[in-house]
Amino acid sequence: MSNIQKGYKQTDVGVIPEDWDVRSISSVAEIATGNTPPTRDLNNYGDEYLFVGPADLGKRKWIFNSEKKLSRKGFNISRKFPPKSILFTCIGSTIGKSGMASILLTSNQQINAVLPNENYHSDFLFYALNLLSPKIKSLAGEQAVPLVNKTQFGETLVPLPPTKSEQTAIASALSDADALITSLEKLIEKKRAIKQGAMQKCLNPDSYYLYDDTDSKPHQGNQANQKNHSSDKWVVKKLGEILKIRHGKSQKEVEDSNGQYPILGTGGLMSYTNHFLYDKPSVLIGRKGTIDKPQFMDSPFWTVDTLFYTEINADVSPKFIYYRFLLVDWYSHNEASGVPSLNAKTIENIEISIPSFSEQTRIASILTDMDAEITTLEQKLSKYKLLKQGMMQELLTGKIRLVDYERIVNTSEIDSIEMNN
Repeated sequence: MSNIQKGYKQTDVGVIPEDWDVRSISSVAEIATGNTPPTRDLNNYGDEYLFVGPADLGKRKWIFNSEKKLSRKGFNISRKFPPKSILFTCIGSTIGKSGMASILLTSNQQINAVLPNENYHSDFLFYALNLLSPKIKSLAGEQAVPLVNKTQFGETLVPLPPTKSEQTAIASALSDADALITSLEKLIEKKRAIKQGAMQKCLNPDSYYLYDDTDSKPHQGNQANQKNHSSDKWVVKKLGEILKIRHGKSQKEVEDSNGQYPILGTGGLMSYTNHFLYDKPSVLIGRKGTIDKPQFMDSPFWTVDTLFYTEINADVSPKFIYYRFLLVDWYSHNEASGVPSLNAKTIENIEISIPSFSEQTRIASILTDMDAEITTLEQKLSKYKLLKQGMMQELLTGKIRLVDYERIVNTSEIDSIEMNN
């Protein structure tokens, strides 16, 4: 006995509403492949016209820029795709990455352009292809160079609402979700830039910001009217005077997936253990491999042998040292010609300027608050992305119908985020 809900039917693309159709991409759109102008003629390349490659896709829906650009000459001999064309990567390790043309542009041969017929909504097909992306990617198999040819791509089946108006309603709902996500991404970028600027000022003895105990407003440290604060209170010390670099150890004998303490490598969390190497606040830095990604830990941990940890003097703020480590050009201290490597003594010989302990604590507190705000926004962004993915699954398979479109994303949130930008 069928378990299919009344009003729905089983098809090659799954269960969809009875009045929906299933069509191949090639039956509802023209499919064209990009091309690369001859690279031997440097006059084909410039900075005028977008020349889209896989690296330009997948970040956001609309394509406004490209890593490579063409001159007028190169543009004139290339296959051009009009605004609202859907660009979909079909060759290489990034099959499935996609975007929509915001202006007339060109692309390389790794990309197929989908140009919908007038009866089909471009934005709807863009979201439908996004949902079908894993299935399309699977068509490439396990070749040395993954490839979904144009025929395979064109034969991919898409579930379609019976009217263009319903396609428009679905696309509009998902576009609202995209607008919310994009606004939040821009706000996070802005907050990160503000934090980076604050780090440059707070951690620089010539321009750092201080906060009076009686005033929440920041003041530049070298201002004449600053109360008893001046940059001459900063002292230059070698890192070895304020901390000791310690080596991590192999985790093989202590690893336990049910353990209570994290095992950390240069890329972050690797596993867990019931033992720890160190249980005080510490700044971690890569010994080999990724040497430019400091980590901060204020709870017990274990580090593997490619990751140093630090024992920091009691009169120094570990969090201040963490933020100071973020500004070090670690690759300038690289001691290997192959895999990047750092030496403990080299690190301990690096000189930094530090203020009094109380000022270190203030600076660390300011930057920690900024980090907390960014983390909250990133968590919100992850939530919205999951919400959008769920919306796509429901709307693009007809489980939720939007024949009469009502905005299901709270657009006031978009306005709020944009105001903060």
